[in-house]
Amino acid sequence: MSLEIEIEFTLNGRLTRVRVPPTMTTLSMLREKLDLTGSKLACGEGECGACTVRLDGRTVNSCLMFAVDCDGRELQTIEGLATDAGLEIVQQAFVEHGAIQCGYCMPGMIMQARYVVDHNPDLNGQMSRDDIARGLEGNVCRCSGYTKVLDAVAAVVLEEASS
Repeated sequence: MSLEIEIEFTLNGRLTRVRVPPTMTTLSMLREKLDLTGSKLACGEGECGACTVRLDGRTVNSCLMFAVDCDGRELQTIEGLATDAGLEIVQQAFVEHGAIQCGYCMPGMIMQARYVVDHNPDLNGQMSRDDIARGLEGNVCRCSGYTKVLDAVAAVVLEEASS
C-alpha cells in the first residue's frame, strides 16, 4: 500500500480534490490523475518550459514542483485559458501568426506568453521584441526560429493596449 495525501486546490477556476503520492510532481498529477495532457514532459529538469503552468498567478515548471505543494493554491493550465467563447487571445494569436509548429512546446510557451503580456510594464503596448524574447527565456522550441512566436506576442501586446 502506497501513501497518498489528499490535496485541495483551485484548478482552472474549479475547486479540485485529488489524492497524490508525496513525491508526485505537479505535471504527473495533471497528466495522470486529472487527465489534463496539455502540459508536456520534455526535459524533466526545468530547462525547456514545455510543462509551464501558472501557480497563484506566476509561471512555474510543473515538472519540478511536488503536487502536494498545490494544496490550498490556485493552478491554471493551458486547458484553463480557453473560454466558452473560444480560444484566449494569446492562443488565437499563435494560430493566426503561424507560431504553432509541432505543438509540443506550445502549451508552455503560450502560458509564459500570457504571463509576459500580463506583466507588461508599459501599458501603452510599447513592449519591444527584445523584452518579449527575454520574457520567454526558458521556453524552448525545437521547431521554430521564434520569429512567429514573437510576432504573435507583439500582436497581443498591441491589441490589449488598445482595448
